[in-house]
Amino acid sequence: MLFPTSVVGSLPRPDYVKDLVFGEAPRDPEEYRRLMRSAVAAAVALQECAGLDVVTDGEWWRKSYIGVIAELAHGFELGRNPTDGRPWTIVVDRLAPKQPGFIADEVKLLKQLTRHQIKATLPSPALLGERMWDAQRSSRAYPTREAFVRDCVPILRHELELLRDEGVSIVQIDDPHLCLFVDVEVRATYENADRAADFAVDMVNQVVQGVEGVKLAVHLCRRAGARVRGEASFHGGYGPILPQLNRLKVHHLTMEFTAPEAGDMEVFRQLREDFEIGLGCVSCAPGVVDTADQIFGRVEQALGYLPAERITLNPDCGFAPGSAALVSIDEVYQKLKNEVAAAERLREKYS
Repeated sequence: MLFPTSVVGSLPRPDYVKDLVFGEAPRDPEEYRRLMRSAVAAAVALQECAGLDVVTDGEWWRKSYIGVIAELAHGFELGRNPTDGRPWTIVVDRLAPKQPGFIADEVKLLKQLTRHQIKATLPSPALLGERMWDAQRSSRAYPTREAFVRDCVPILRHELELLRDEGVSIVQIDDPHLCLFVDVEVRATYENADRAADFAVDMVNQVVQGVEGVKLAVHLCRRAGARVRGEASFHGGYGPILPQLNRLKVHHLTMEFTAPEAGDMEVFRQLREDFEIGLGCVSCAPGVVDTADQIFGRVEQALGYLPAERITLNPDCGFAPGSAALVSIDEVYQKLKNEVAAAERLREKYS
């Protein structure tokens, strides 16, 4: 099927789900699992009612999309970021396996709720290093950020293998860290920006090296999630990281293209021809509901550079990048319905 549709990963959590996940009142583990299973079933129903071809569980089981590493490994401490008060998971001890299969269990449950293709997500190693290593609190366990990142690789790789064995259709590695290097001002803060970007790619490649039987993807988040939270985003086209992107040993790149700062689609001509492109053609910004015509137009623009069989449709980013994001789930439903309507028109025209 041409132009398959999906979300990137996360869906907005209604208040009752936030209370379940973040509430202070302890719950019986069996009761918690029963209630969360019902909640995730609703997230799946939303996607199926919208008509999506590939579904996720909305990442509703996770306290955060990167903090999930603390479910997979010992060595982390949960506190509050002193700058903004948000939950902050920091590595404070050497990593050791804790609950391998936590994410694979998400998929096991999801398979009971849908017959659609399933996508599961993992954070990239370099992203974990950027967000979870602190020079003061982490240095006793890991003197350098890079040392911590390297120790994340086997933890993530084992989870990837378990996901493959569970029969997931797509495993997507989320890497907004790599896209920092498109911004001239950000690059200037690094002694060698290309070396840092190369390191990020090398770590992803070590996670996926030799894993077969599952489609492997990388989500190149251009800080669309930051816009959902009302934060500043970074600017610059994908050009500065093209050498790194072309070295990724994956089948699929999810890229953002609804915002002007994402740059020109001319970049597709410079990417490897074996990449499938997850075209970010639906804005995830609150209050912005792209029409099916607008989405159709963005895909037609991409068709000037890519054959139809290499394009899939998705929003720019996840709809709930962090517990602080306030996003209307009904608005998201309308966005996804419009995405599906655009895909149906595209299939009629290009099948």
